[in-house]
Amino acid sequence: MTAPFEQAVTVLPVADLERSHEFYGDALGLELVLDQGACRIYRVAGEAFIGVCRRERPAPAGGVIVTLVSQDVDGWHERLAAAGVEVTKPAAYNPEYDIYHCFLHDPDGHVVEIQRFQAPEWPRPG
Repeated sequence: MTAPFEQAVTVLPVADLERSHEFYGDALGLELVLDQGACRIYRVAGEAFIGVCRRERPAPAGGVIVTLVSQDVDGWHERLAAAGVEVTKPAAYNPEYDIYHCFLHDPDGHVVEIQRFQAPEWPRPG
């Protein structure tokens, strides 16, 4: 079965586009693919994107988790900590989900998880 969609964009309301760019563009190193003025869209991988859009009153953070998948969770943890990003849960194995992951928050309080799937059945990038 083919995927029903060609691309995915997770859009987050933010208070400050420049502060969000420092996090998503600089700290995480995501490519800015489209600047629409009030919204900026970054490529996460392949056809997966995160959009940050300025809002006068951002929605409360905490209900959405942006999960970024990487084989190098420890490397990301070190890089982000060195960049001054507060890691709220250090890298650790989670046996319930068979993943290795860490948690942090972006500048607007959205939860960002960086994880590696341990399960061999998880589809690996092509």
